[in-house]
Amino acid sequence: MTVRLSDVVAVLEELYPPSWAQSWDAVGLVCGDPDAPVRRVLLAVDPVAPVVRDAVDGGFDLLLTHHPLYLRGTTSVAATSPKGKVVHALVRGGCALHVAHTNADVADPGVSDALADRFGLRDLRPLQASAGEALDKLVVFVPVEDAERVLDAVTAAGAGSIGDYERCAWSTTGTGTFRPRAGATPSRGAVGQVERVAEARLEVVLPRDRRAEVVRAMRAAHPYEEPAHDVLELAAPASPRGLGRVGELPHPTTLGELTERAAEVLPPTAWGVRCAGDLDRVVRTLAVCGGSGDSLLREAGRAADAYLTADLRHHPASEAPDGLGLIDAAHWATEHPWLADAARRLSAATTVETVVSDRVTDPWTHAVRSPRWARSSSP
Repeated sequence: MTVRLSDVVAVLEELYPPSWAQSWDAVGLVCGDPDAPVRRVLLAVDPVAPVVRDAVDGGFDLLLTHHPLYLRGTTSVAATSPKGKVVHALVRGGCALHVAHTNADVADPGVSDALADRFGLRDLRPLQASAGEALDKLVVFVPVEDAERVLDAVTAAGAGSIGDYERCAWSTTGTGTFRPRAGATPSRGAVGQVERVAEARLEVVLPRDRRAEVVRAMRAAHPYEEPAHDVLELAAPASPRGLGRVGELPHPTTLGELTERAAEVLPPTAWGVRCAGDLDRVVRTLAVCGGSGDSLLREAGRAADAYLTADLRHHPASEAPDGLGLIDAAHWATEHPWLADAARRLSAATTVETVVSDRVTDPWTHAVRSPRWARSSSP
């Protein structure tokens, strides 16, 4: 069976829905024919020229990258700029490009889960949880004999799903009472007379974005001219998705030993790994964030003994929470572990061959320590 690009994109968008991406991000299919067959997929962090050459020369049909090509948009793909040349090379080589960026950052599992796995972290939870799905609860009062029909109708409209269960509802019975006024056409009782009906109180949850459809379906199935009902907005549930991860190390270690461990388990770069804090400080709980993570310093300080991320800037690092050990690695190195996990998941859902690029695309290629530097000179 031929796997087409549209099939692969559908799988990727199920694993990493574009709706999870930040509003400023640029994710999804950048170039490629949805009807084109896909046999081989190359995964890489950056859609830069050397990676594109590897994809085209290696006969890959799709390049899946973490970083976007056009993050800030463009009005031209002419081959007069590095990004334009990338697009032309991909199109000439018959290779599509798809991006999973911040939607992969917050996925469960996502970029930071793969990073956490390098350290054997247990009991993982998001460092900054994403908002859970916005939910409503519909409460409707319906004659007992009509309750099942109304429940079937709202279920078909999208209500009553909880996890892997559907048609979930709660009901109890009681007596409803009303008196139709002039102009009413009641299905029960008569104008001007008090009517009492054995009714069920039916409760179901529903996605907030399905509210209009569910209420419409309820009204259509309900025997009353004016169904009595409430729509309640529920507090957002806790989400397993979000930025960063925090968990327990397999055994306590020191900040110095943990930094050495990071240098061992992360892909090597000229940047290496650096740390800030008391090297003898005991670390039991570690927070991690693949890519730039200094915006989560406060959350890390509340949740962990140490925080490993990339691109820690001078001032945020200088003002980090007291007692929080900092470990700063190369941006590319903290995101590269996710590629293998994404490749496994894509291969499990399709018949395509997946290959993780081993090309180092961290922009820094050499580092020299000042000969005058000494640890004793640090504060």
